[in-house]
Amino acid sequence: MAEKRYPIRKKRRLRVRFGKDEPTRFAFTGDASDEGMYIITAQPERPGTNVQIELNLPDGQQVIAVGLVCWAKKVPANLLRLANKAGMGVRLTEFISGEDDYKDYLESLRH
Repeated sequence: MAEKRYPIRKKRRLRVRFGKDEPTRFAFTGDASDEGMYIITAQPERPGTNVQIELNLPDGQQVIAVGLVCWAKKVPANLLRLANKAGMGVRLTEFISGEDDYKDYLESLRH
């Protein structure tokens, strides 16, 4: 199936923390773009929920952002690796810090 999003998301496994009020749950990204990311988790938030996100880039930089959950698929934790797209899709709505580092990192993946 062809990718419908623009910009196209790049598969990337980055460590992330997220939560409604504060980022307390640990997870990993499945893919990421300038505008959003897929977070692999057995405990996704409901669509329409704003989440706080702390993302650790490979060079050690930390990105802090707010995102809106667009879709969520909850599965039992023991099936997380087997399920197709278990977790949630988040559209980034605001960067608190690290926006330039995040976008520079994604740009480096395009070359």
